[in-house]
Amino acid sequence: MNRFIGDRQFYKRVLLVAVPIMIQNGITNFVSMLDNIMVGQIGTEPMSGVAIVNQFMFVFFICLIGANAGAGIMGAQYFGSGNNDGVRNAFRFKILSCFAITVVCMLVLVLFGDNLISAFLHEGEGGGNLAETLKYGEEYMKVMYIGMIPFALTQVYSSTLRETGQTVVPMAAGIAAVCVNLFFNYVLIFGKFGAPALGVVGAAAATSLSRFVELALVALWTHRNHEKNPFIVRAYSSFRIPKNVAAHIFRVGVPLLINEVLWALGVALLTQCYSVRGLDVVAAVNISNTLSNVFNVVFISMGNATGIIIGQVLGSGDLKRARDEDTKLISFSVFCCIITGLVMFSLASLFPQIYNTSESIQALAASFIRIVGLCMPVFGFVNAAYFTLRSGGKTLITFLFDSGFMWVFAIPIVFCLSRFTMMPIVPLYLISQLTDLVKCIIGFVLVKRGSWLHNLAVDTGNYQ
Repeated sequence: MNRFIGDRQFYKRVLLVAVPIMIQNGITNFVSMLDNIMVGQIGTEPMSGVAIVNQFMFVFFICLIGANAGAGIMGAQYFGSGNNDGVRNAFRFKILSCFAITVVCMLVLVLFGDNLISAFLHEGEGGGNLAETLKYGEEYMKVMYIGMIPFALTQVYSSTLRETGQTVVPMAAGIAAVCVNLFFNYVLIFGKFGAPALGVVGAAAATSLSRFVELALVALWTHRNHEKNPFIVRAYSSFRIPKNVAAHIFRVGVPLLINEVLWALGVALLTQCYSVRGLDVVAAVNISNTLSNVFNVVFISMGNATGIIIGQVLGSGDLKRARDEDTKLISFSVFCCIITGLVMFSLASLFPQIYNTSESIQALAASFIRIVGLCMPVFGFVNAAYFTLRSGGKTLITFLFDSGFMWVFAIPIVFCLSRFTMMPIVPLYLISQLTDLVKCIIGFVLVKRGSWLHNLAVDTGNYQ
């Protein structure tokens, strides 16, 4: 059992990394849940329109994660080896790549947003006004554009701070931002304190405002604390990155970027496959995802902690310790997800009743929540395995393991079942989630093989 369970010092170190990330993401998703519930009080069509647009924003968010991923791996290892110039170059790379991703995503949404929303609108047994849903989605999306650039910059600053051990500041900035978001959601959605009742437009305005607040807090702290963040000194004096460093980050990062983009598009496509069963399903999946996102922070944060901790240990050159600690990290992630799944399952019948929607939608949402709760330990293992492979720079393997698996295995199954059979949505959703069992077996083999045990920080030569 000593292989799977660490000592007190080990868990203290893990929790110091994971808990601030968990708190920040947890509060963000909890407030998003409250936002969703507030919009859900207006009716099913506004809730569904907002949910569809948030699928596109989710793709944008994952694209940013992909753009930061390669530089983030290198940044963590540079920090582990004490190389501030390397961290600074990784930061610059993130700025450039995230700016490019934001411009591309904004253009796609401006030019094709209406068509993308319409792809999720299908008649079903429960009915629902498709034209109203489209209208609400368009109104929400037009305001959400405003917050995309500050959101992208926040991801650059926050991810770099986490990689250099400063996890509390992004958490504090995130907490402040979600408080702003929650307050102005209440004011602008329902028209409180003399403000106009803007509905979904108010929800989008509050979200965009909160993103400016979060960026201001995290950027100001970073620039005012040079001694804690030496990478920020002269970070904007030039965006020149040494060719060998840029090439190495590019080589590590491009497969990860492609992976994250394809994975996010895959998630959106799976949701679109579910939507073929009707607008009721879109609403029910939205309710389920809202609760799931709050609990998903456990395995997501443990995955991030695994990547950061193992990346730093690999950067120090202690490969034996990296393997030992990785086994314990994966075991801890699965244990945490067992507890999380049990809590989710117990809330399945209660949470959907908060929404102002039909009983059929509430029953569907409860079924989806139970399925996710049961699958949570599997998600925990798969995510920890993914970050393990990624920490050692095995980006082609992670690409095949993650989005490659989704597009070759999971999506074809769900697409065919949704289009060419009359299978009810609940068993269809269950099969979709259980495809990760196969991925779990693949992840176990790849991690055990140990090809990810690689010190990248020694491979890039000079950093100036």
